[in-house]
Amino acid sequence: MPDAASTDPVLAPMRWIGSSLRPVDTCSVAGEKVLAADSWLVVDGRILAIDAHRTRFLTAVGSTSTVSSPSSATPSPAETESFWDAALASIPRDGTWFPRVDLVETGGRPELRFLLRPAPERTRSIVVATHRGRDPRTVPSVKGPDLGAMLRLRSEAQKKGAGEAVIVSPEGYLVEGAYSALAWWRGDVLCFPADDLARVDSVTARILETLARALGVETIREHVTANEIDGLEVWAMSALQGFRIVTSWVGGPSTAELPGRLDLWRRRAESLRRPLPAA
Repeated sequence: MPDAASTDPVLAPMRWIGSSLRPVDTCSVAGEKVLAADSWLVVDGRILAIDAHRTRFLTAVGSTSTVSSPSSATPSPAETESFWDAALASIPRDGTWFPRVDLVETGGRPELRFLLRPAPERTRSIVVATHRGRDPRTVPSVKGPDLGAMLRLRSEAQKKGAGEAVIVSPEGYLVEGAYSALAWWRGDVLCFPADDLARVDSVTARILETLARALGVETIREHVTANEIDGLEVWAMSALQGFRIVTSWVGGPSTAELPGRLDLWRRRAESLRRPLPAA
């Protein structure tokens, strides 16, 4: 969450109370923790796969009953859906935005929150570095609980000259980035990490795979270490950045780029952008 001192009403976090969004008095609450989160890029009122983001967030909220305080009531599906609709209605239909929704536990109770943020800078390439220490994720399949740990991993990678940290399994298999999904190309075959490697269900990776299947591109899932993809084209993907080429891997494999491929697939993905529901 942003600094609580911000006075910009557009950037003020909002809490769901009753049947409406209302400003949060403070963003820094002792003992507060994120139980579920989601975010997406909005460009002039248009978004990619909003239904997939909705499903992922509602599923994550519904799963929190096992991790939140037994005395607190997880929001019902109907309440979460109403909150979601109100959040979408609050997004301007012009400009470039990166909204975020959260379910946080504060003061021993869950609370739905919405934050409207201007989109940060976007790039077409990224440098990555492998995280060599213990995997800090506690709920690897849910976006939200481990965001603080992922920020620390990315900060460590930045000290090495990278913009993203890559998480590997205990066996050394590629799993995901701190804030991104991974894919690589073996010639004309598009590859993803194996399904049994626990990670967040990336909406952007699903968009890529759906596009590939529609175009007749072969896709596979595999267990690979960083050394086993030496010389291949590697992509990192997120809702904010879309598909990005990995141009360098600090202390890792060499990477390649087939001229024109990334830009072609980025255009294909952008063509799927659709208007947000009417406010």
